[in-house]
Amino acid sequence: MIIKFERRTDQPDAAGRCKVYLVATFEGQRLRLSTKERCLASEWNEEKSRFRKSLNGSQEANGVLDALSEQVTKAHRELRAAGVVVTAAVLKEALAPKVAAADLPPAPLLTDLFGAYIEVLRARGFRFHTLKGYKTAHNTLLEFAETLPGRLTTADYDPGMHDGLLGHLRDVRGSAQNTVAGVVKQIKPFLAWARDDRGQTLAVDPAKLKVEWEDIEKVWLTAAELASLEKALLPANLVQVRDAFLFCCYTGLRYSDLAALHEGNVKEWDGGRILRLTQTKTRTGVSIYLTPPAAALLDKYAGTRTRLMPSTANQVMNRYLKRICRLAGVESLVEVVETIGGQIMKRPVSKWELVSMHTARHTFATQSLLRGMPVEVLQKVLGHSKIQTTMIYAKVVEDLQHQTMRRIWEGSAAGPADGSEIQAKEICAVVPESGSAMGTVPGSEQAAA
Repeated sequence: MIIKFERRTDQPDAAGRCKVYLVATFEGQRLRLSTKERCLASEWNEEKSRFRKSLNGSQEANGVLDALSEQVTKAHRELRAAGVVVTAAVLKEALAPKVAAADLPPAPLLTDLFGAYIEVLRARGFRFHTLKGYKTAHNTLLEFAETLPGRLTTADYDPGMHDGLLGHLRDVRGSAQNTVAGVVKQIKPFLAWARDDRGQTLAVDPAKLKVEWEDIEKVWLTAAELASLEKALLPANLVQVRDAFLFCCYTGLRYSDLAALHEGNVKEWDGGRILRLTQTKTRTGVSIYLTPPAAALLDKYAGTRTRLMPSTANQVMNRYLKRICRLAGVESLVEVVETIGGQIMKRPVSKWELVSMHTARHTFATQSLLRGMPVEVLQKVLGHSKIQTTMIYAKVVEDLQHQTMRRIWEGSAAGPADGSEIQAKEICAVVPESGSAMGTVPGSEQAAA
């Protein structure tokens, strides 16, 4: 019998690691067995059929290969001694009960595995906010596991157990549908990792777990609301937060990118200035023209700080923004629809209660489309990899167009909640097409200090 180990390259995982198989050749037969080990090409010694020392835990991994080789050789020898005609199928069957009867440690708890998974993601360079979502799912599993009478392992987490978790989220915690979907979204890759990287037995196919998101209407400011915010007289401690929010309304920046802006991001372009940066969330590069209102805010804070624009913790800015928008009169009612505990809940909420730093990005996108910016151009400015993401804003604008046309042709009272009309002079300044003139926003003169 000749036994060797080979690294298959046809089914790499997301990190490029491939499975290692035992290949036994005997009496014209060929048996292939999975070792449940994986490695990168740089961690495998093809000549010696063993793991290189560069693999973390290589000594233990090579010990697994040696033990499996001895087990196969012993089983083959015992079958021949008993007068059995040994085929690949017979040898594989003979090995199965021996492996099952081995003195294996108990399967790890599902929650312990999830904790290890988060540490793996951290080591692979996943960002803080991404890890935060996984920690939320981990805490949810810990809470759910405490309600069960026994141990919860991957082998126990079957479709019925998954439904139990969803029921716990909806009925016990009263979670909204998108909170439930967020937990499922994090559990799916974790289970796949537990199976592929840790060799755990699963009782459910992660690919079949459905993530059902509920469409939430995006909150954005109308041109009139934006003008009110620009002109609002505010306490001194709120002015900088208002200015940072407006700057994002003029540029479409996320909070994370605003907080990281530095002088190296500002470039001269055709008599004006542009922002050129790599987005923190997606690692994609974007180039954004600085319209006069945006440039004025940039100049206002020039030389006063290390970063270009004022910013503090996102949660703090969101809290201040609600107060700012209330003082500015952003009080139109918005219907909030949520599925909580399996029931559809509808309630009217003043818009100022829903405003956050990310509302600025929605405002920029919607107002840009209202002004006539092509969706393809907006996609580049926002840094979306898929145009379908940008088309969500196009749908919002389409609804407004229908409302305006109905009001004009049918005399309906339907229209923007604040009664403002959609006119070019009221629209937030946006990135122009090449060679076009640059508009301004009414009230975009320097905000009150």
